[in-house]
Amino acid sequence: MLTPVNPTSLDRTSPPSRIDTGRTLDPALPEGVRIRLLRAVYGDPRAAAELLPRLTPRQAAGLDPLPTEPASLAPELLTRYRREIRALPDGTRLLLLLAAADQYPVATHAFLRAVAAGRLDTRPLEAAETAGVAHATAGGVVFRDAWTRIAAYETGSPADRRDVHRLLARVLRAEGETPRRSWHRGAGALGPSARLTAELRTAAQQARDAGEHPLACALVERAAALSLDPREQSRLLNRAAGDAWQSGEGDRARRLAAATDSDALNGVFALRAGNAAEAFDALLTAVARREPEGSGADLRQASRSAEVPRMVAVPRTPAPDHAVHLLARATEAAVYTGDLRRCREAAAVASRIGIVPHGTLGGLAAAFEGRYEDARDLLKAAAGRCGPGGDPTLLIHAGIAALMLGDHTRATTATVRAAASARARGATVVVAQAMEFRAYAEFWTGHPRAAETAAADALWQAHATGQDNGACHLQAALAMFAALTGDGDVCRERAAAARSYALGRGLGLPAALAQWALAYLDLSSGRFAAAAARLRALAGFGPGHGHRAIRHLATPHYVEAAARSGDTRIARAAHADYDRWARAVRSPDDLALSARCRALLAPGDEAVEHYRSALDLHARGTRDFERARTELLFGGALRRLRRRTEARDRLHTSLEAFESFGAPHCAAQARAELRALGTPVAATGLPTPGALDPTTRLTAQQLMVARMAADGATNREIAVRLALSPRTIDHHLRGVFSRLGIRSRIELVRLLAEGEAS
Repeated sequence: MLTPVNPTSLDRTSPPSRIDTGRTLDPALPEGVRIRLLRAVYGDPRAAAELLPRLTPRQAAGLDPLPTEPASLAPELLTRYRREIRALPDGTRLLLLLAAADQYPVATHAFLRAVAAGRLDTRPLEAAETAGVAHATAGGVVFRDAWTRIAAYETGSPADRRDVHRLLARVLRAEGETPRRSWHRGAGALGPSARLTAELRTAAQQARDAGEHPLACALVERAAALSLDPREQSRLLNRAAGDAWQSGEGDRARRLAAATDSDALNGVFALRAGNAAEAFDALLTAVARREPEGSGADLRQASRSAEVPRMVAVPRTPAPDHAVHLLARATEAAVYTGDLRRCREAAAVASRIGIVPHGTLGGLAAAFEGRYEDARDLLKAAAGRCGPGGDPTLLIHAGIAALMLGDHTRATTATVRAAASARARGATVVVAQAMEFRAYAEFWTGHPRAAETAAADALWQAHATGQDNGACHLQAALAMFAALTGDGDVCRERAAAARSYALGRGLGLPAALAQWALAYLDLSSGRFAAAAARLRALAGFGPGHGHRAIRHLATPHYVEAAARSGDTRIARAAHADYDRWARAVRSPDDLALSARCRALLAPGDEAVEHYRSALDLHARGTRDFERARTELLFGGALRRLRRRTEARDRLHTSLEAFESFGAPHCAAQARAELRALGTPVAATGLPTPGALDPTTRLTAQQLMVARMAADGATNREIAVRLALSPRTIDHHLRGVFSRLGIRSRIELVRLLAEGEAS
């Protein structure tokens, strides 16, 4: 049985492979704009081609929201479709109007009940089927496409529209249908009504509580239209913008918010798609305005001169949930910028107005100041709040805290639960945020394919929901994954895209992460001095350009690069600080990496015991990739000490691990060390064609490209879907063909089919 489809969701949550973008839009258009534009027009290339020339320069650059109303999206297409609808018999148009009102802009699924209640004859629908605009099914009416449905609704006269809405409201009497009944009552109103405004506001809260944010948005928008009080209208539009944002409709949210003056909304929008420093200021202002006594201006002035409090047991009055959430987002803004001063300011504001913030804020502030024991205790408390069914934003913060503590298992749990909780609550916009941090945990725990796939999916989700700052962060993460798996072209392309965007918006975190990715690519390719120079500069660029936390996390790679380039003076100081953190948090992985650093900085035989200690600690940790790198470095040290047998064992172990990770650069280093031992090594560690399922021989990125190519997509179409250049896709396909030992797409289709069948 077919059920009518809501056009507001048609193709708007689809993965990129379901929308044909290759022949429609200018590749120079920013990827976020391209994806949102296609979602806005329901994936219709005709409407996309019509809308594109109408965009202002700021809209085309992603600075202003895209149009959201159908008449602004594809007026010419709608004009043609309205003409087609008007040519149908009156009875047919009435039934199509009823069906469209039942589906657009709110899906209520009451068409058949309304037909029965109104004693309507459905035979006129045959004319619509003959014309090819719609057809009847056992579940109702299915329109040719979303634009036909919209045209069918807009072709009806205002009086006819009111009549069908009232009929639909009359039949929506079942349990749980109250919000939809209220929607039709509001849509059927003749003019402003205080009573209907109140009803719609109540219905919106019911929809919101049920996680139906698109419905809540429609209800409060209609309530605002029926209200005569300008202040109430502003409040309702503010709430509608929040619901639109939660449901992933970023452009609609920003357009609605433009009619209000909300620091909170402006702060959230700036955090996700604007300047992070401006986001912090707006969010902290919104937090300050919730102080029960004193003015916001006085509070902000006091916060600038206040010091971050030490951990003391001071009784606090619990703050409202919204204030805690705003402070959490202000924390995110401070983290994005990499500005220690802002972390201190947020902590000071929380202390001043009696908010007990989520421990991630205090932990970050303490860590940035070098108070590692305080940071550990606060972060552990935050990471412990990762039970099922919790608030998704706080679960994300629990995941961030766990990542900082090196507890990748708990980080995975927290971020997976955050995504699940966000989906259950209808908070589509939060899902991509959770996936940002899940990707790190997946990678470091030895699941590079899952990490890369999760990050690529999250990248599309971030763009689709208007979160271009999150997309920038994911681009940087994908650059790091590409560096670790040895894909230099993709690493450089992703890193360049991330840094270009980040530096224009003060996003120190992704800018530094992209720099780390390039440094690791240098390190794994033997360019040690270049790697050391990049890593040494990570925290020296200042807020919005570098990031102290990223430099700290990259310390083991910096020490390796410095040791192998012969300049260890600064590296020793960096390791001393890293070791202090590792001893404070007592993470086996961090302690293992600190021991590896000690080995790299130690002379001759003295390094051996440090390497053994590192591997003992790795055995209790979860960072399998770094364990393999420690085996590689240990094997090289043993070779130079002429301990050939143990060196050979260590190097073979690391080679097997790197091949399983799909990390050819690191595998090549292991082979070079083995050849230096005089040990025969195959030219490639890859299995012969046909020996294994082909998917085991490809990186996650190569596998995605291969599957799209096998489905018939051109290089240009694949490039648009994955936010890469056609040149990079060509490089990927050459790598796919080389790894699989094939020469054509026909062979690729056959191999993938055989692999899936097996």
